[in-house]
Amino acid sequence: MTTGLDATLCAALDDLQRRLRGYGSLMVAFSGGADSAFLLAAAVRALGADAVTAATAVSPSLPESELDGARGFARGLGVVHLTPGTDELSREGYRANAGDRCYFCKSELLDTLAPLASQRGVAHIATGTNADDAIAGFRPGIRAAAERGAVTPLRDSGFTKAQVRAASRDWGLSTWDKPAAACLSSRIAYGIEVTSGGLARVSRAETALRLSLRDAGIAVRNLRVRDLGDDHARVEVDADLVDAVAARPSLWNPLDGYRRVSLDPQGFRSGSMNEMLPDPEHYR
Repeated sequence: MTTGLDATLCAALDDLQRRLRGYGSLMVAFSGGADSAFLLAAAVRALGADAVTAATAVSPSLPESELDGARGFARGLGVVHLTPGTDELSREGYRANAGDRCYFCKSELLDTLAPLASQRGVAHIATGTNADDAIAGFRPGIRAAAERGAVTPLRDSGFTKAQVRAASRDWGLSTWDKPAAACLSSRIAYGIEVTSGGLARVSRAETALRLSLRDAGIAVRNLRVRDLGDDHARVEVDADLVDAVAARPSLWNPLDGYRRVSLDPQGFRSGSMNEMLPDPEHYR
């Protein structure tokens, strides 16, 4: 049991360690985010570094900075870190970008990792799905992973996002307060075809905007450039910074590659593109 944490979280940690030890060996689908980073660290504690493999999928939907961070984190834990290429764009359902796009993305990931796990003699592949994700109501990617036999130790042990962050902080993990960093395709409005060029345009715009705001003394944590089609981008920043950013339109309008740019007055929120779907439940 870890000291300094409340009894509920300590119990969850004990349950997580028990589950992880039961796997014997594990491949973690490691995006570099807070959830999968914590799961990877927990697996090393339970099984030892030699029994754990980290796998980060590399594709046009992954920002380069995320890959660099994942490499450093895995290296610090002493685990083998695989970086297989995935080809989500070869899947028609992913390119079509309907409400179930994440289903095809996760399918590609698990279908790529499965033979790698088999080659290494690893029986289980784990995702960083947490208990909050399981009740979010719209997670087609979870269904794809479940169909392919992926295990979800964090969810099964009842870990919420807040608990992941609390335990990560207690363990001294650098990712404990890392902002959410969904794949670049999540920036493209449903119904607009996902292409490598479109993903690159979003990536360039976000990188340039973050630098521009930083140089102006506006330190955003969460930032998104949402591609709404017709060369229209919507910018989301932390809600408490919306007014400061709105007062400096020259910092965000125009953006490279977009003719029209608007600032979302509600600020950043995960899954805001889902608000544009007429019937999210249809895609579950």
